[in-house]
Amino acid sequence: MNGVGELAPGVGIAPACCALGLARATFYRHHAPRRREARVCAPRPSPLALTSAEREQILELLHAERFCDASPRAVYARLLDEGRYLASLRTFYRVLARAGESRERRNQLTHPPYAKPELLATGPNQVWSWDITKLRGPAKWSYFYLYVILDIFSRYVVGWMIAYREAADLARQLIAESCEKQAISPGTLTLHADRGSSMRAKPVALLLADLGVAKTHSRPHVSDDNPFSEAQFKTLKYRPDFPERFGSIEDARAHAQCFFAWYNTEHRHSGIALLTPETVHYGRAPAIIDARAATLRAAFEANPLRFKGKLPRPPALPQAVWINPPTTTQKESSSSLNSTLNSSTQVSQSH
Repeated sequence: MNGVGELAPGVGIAPACCALGLARATFYRHHAPRRREARVCAPRPSPLALTSAEREQILELLHAERFCDASPRAVYARLLDEGRYLASLRTFYRVLARAGESRERRNQLTHPPYAKPELLATGPNQVWSWDITKLRGPAKWSYFYLYVILDIFSRYVVGWMIAYREAADLARQLIAESCEKQAISPGTLTLHADRGSSMRAKPVALLLADLGVAKTHSRPHVSDDNPFSEAQFKTLKYRPDFPERFGSIEDARAHAQCFFAWYNTEHRHSGIALLTPETVHYGRAPAIIDARAATLRAAFEANPLRFKGKLPRPPALPQAVWINPPTTTQKESSSSLNSTLNSSTQVSQSH
C-alpha cells in the first residue's frame, strides 16, 4: 500500500497498482477516510404517549373491586358515563397486555365435564333405554309422540305408547306399567335416556327412586350415548310401510301395534345372533342356537367338501352388551368377564 502511495504522484494510481499487482479497489478502500460509527440513540417518547404514572393509574383502576371482572370495553363505557376519560379503549388493552393480563376478565360460569355413561348388561332387564320420537300428523306442524322403552341386551320393546304431547306424567305412567309387567325387583335395573325435559323431570325421578331403579343420562349433544333407541327408531321409520303422515292418532297406534309385534316376535336382529328379541328376552335363545347347530352339523356330515372340511357354527349370542365400552385398560377386564361367562355357560350346558 505504501509503495502505491509513493509511486502514485509520479505515474498515477492506476499504473502504480498495475505495476505492483494490486487492485485499485483495494487501494481506495484502505485509503478512504473511516466512516463514523453510527450513534445508537434511544427512541424519543411520543408526546402523545401516556406517562408511567398515567399507565399505573389505569392499571389500578382496572384492578379495582368494581372493575376487576369487567371487560375493558365495559370499563371504558362506564367511565365515559361518569364523565371521566383516562385514555382510549385501545390504550386500555395495551396497558393490560404490557402487564401480562391480556385474557378473559369476566367472571363466567364453568360447567363441569359430563361423565360418559358406561353401562353393561349381561342379561335381560338389567339396562333399559328409552326415548321419544315425533310422528307426523295429518296437517303440517302437527305431531304425535311415540314413547318406547327398549331392553338393550335382548332389544325387546318392553313398553310403548303414543300420545298427543310429550309430558313427564305420561312417561311416568309408561315406566311404572313396564316395570310392573316385567316384575322388576328394586336395585336390579338401570334406565338410560337422553337429556330431554321428560327424561329429567321430577315426577320421573321420584318414580324411579320409589321403584329402586337407577337412572343415567346421555351427555349433552352426544347422540351416540343412546344408540339402541336411535337404531330402533330408524328400523321403524325406514320400513317400506311407514307412511309419510298419519291421518289420526288411532292410525298411528294401529301401525305401531303391528310394527312392535313384528319387531319383537319376527325380526331377526343382527346384534343378537339373528334371533328375535322375544326369544332372547325370555331365555329361549340357547335352544334355538343348539337346533341351528344341529342343522348345520347334519348339512356338514352330508357333504363335508362343501364346507371345506370345517364344521360351520351358527352365530353366537353376545354375552355382554355395552353402552360406551370402557377404555383399553378396562376392556381387558371386560374380555375376562366374557370368558368367565362363556365358561360358566358351558359348565351349565354340560350339567
